[in-house]
Amino acid sequence: MRASIALLCFAGGLAAQPVQRMEVTLERQEGTAWKTVDPGFVFASGDRVRFRFSANFDGYLYVMNYGSSGKHSLLFPREETGRDNRIAAGREYRIPATEAWFRIDGPPGHDVVYWLVSPLALAGADAGVLPLPKDKPPKTLLPRCDDSIFRARGLCIDSSAGLRAVAESEELPENLKGVPRARSRELIIMRKEATSQVSSPAPLTGPVLYEFRLAHK
Repeated sequence: MRASIALLCFAGGLAAQPVQRMEVTLERQEGTAWKTVDPGFVFASGDRVRFRFSANFDGYLYVMNYGSSGKHSLLFPREETGRDNRIAAGREYRIPATEAWFRIDGPPGHDVVYWLVSPLALAGADAGVLPLPKDKPPKTLLPRCDDSIFRARGLCIDSSAGLRAVAESEELPENLKGVPRARSRELIIMRKEATSQVSSPAPLTGPVLYEFRLAHK
């Protein structure tokens, strides 16, 4: 199963700009193999996960996690996961970009993984690394298995997890509040089975921000 993001940007008038797309796939380690999982999959503590990312345009990628414990951590770029956060059109990247992985940990709940993609490197980011904000109180929202969703082999799928647009009313971490125009676009997310599409009525001329919610018990 595959979680994909497609950012569709259209110009006004009769002539349309080339569609700009991003794709993210969530994977879980099973034994020695990595398997693609539904974006709403409810993980167990200790599970190992990673992402695959690609886009059809050049830019820079920043990934930060707000854990269920209330702590923030920079997932990418950093020393352990890869320092070079430049992305090239048509190339697939593994996050972490090294042989490392991310381990599911913390109290049961939802980790909010913020994905920030920018055509240009962010001003003020030291070697591409965003400064981390202060921790917040732990969150209490627990994952739930959605009985209306088919679950092969008894897998638990939380329909509130996976890809989401960042709502205007949502309180952003301090280090993301200052990113210019990161939430100024009206993003539309549509999901078909394990695929999610994000569309925008305007061309991507500045940073775009969305989130991936990881559910775990």
